[in-house]
Amino acid sequence: MSADPSTRRGVPDATVARLPEYLRALTGFAERGIASVSSEELAAAAGVRSAKLRKDLSHLGSYGVRGVGYEVDHLAYQISRELGLTQDWPVAIIGMGNLGHALAAYSGFATRGFRVVALLDQDPGLHSQLIAGLPVLPMDALAGLVAEQGLAIGVIATPAASAQSVCDQLVAAGVRSILNFAPCVLVVPDDVDVRKVDLSTELQILAFHEQRRALAEGDLASIATAVAR
Repeated sequence: MSADPSTRRGVPDATVARLPEYLRALTGFAERGIASVSSEELAAAAGVRSAKLRKDLSHLGSYGVRGVGYEVDHLAYQISRELGLTQDWPVAIIGMGNLGHALAAYSGFATRGFRVVALLDQDPGLHSQLIAGLPVLPMDALAGLVAEQGLAIGVIATPAASAQSVCDQLVAAGVRSILNFAPCVLVVPDDVDVRKVDLSTELQILAFHEQRRALAEGDLASIATAVAR
């Protein structure tokens, strides 16, 4: 059994950040017809240690059953409820460049608790153009989207130079949750949550690890050559 999310407090941010990975892994098990999994199996699928997984899930009031493990569907529901995914969250994507187009066409939003209700851009030349079945709207439509559609999350897919202005308009319209794809840091009030997705930063981190791997392999090759001599 598990308590209602509204009755629990103090789930650590690090745990919240891992919950989507657990949900992704559970969805994979469910798609393969697997009804229950051990903590070791779920941890391996999510890429964490089993002790960390068990501690994370204990914050949800879920401890599994000894000898049986976790019931996949029930645990997926628990995590979905904790993340607020048992309802659809209206989302607007701002910036209809290449990235905005790709995000608008992404079918995964609908299956993960998010409903794209609007696409917006500052360029009048794009207004009324249909992208993924939705017309591109001007930025002054934001207030109406919040009032009429319950817009909850704004996704910024603009260049860095205009991201802060777009962010300010979202905040002024009443949006308090923002996903930022622009390569910049946004300044927001304390009651606004911003998550940043910086693709170039992630590539740079991968380049770092690739370089270390190449250097290590080069060192090993040098050692092997020296031994052969």
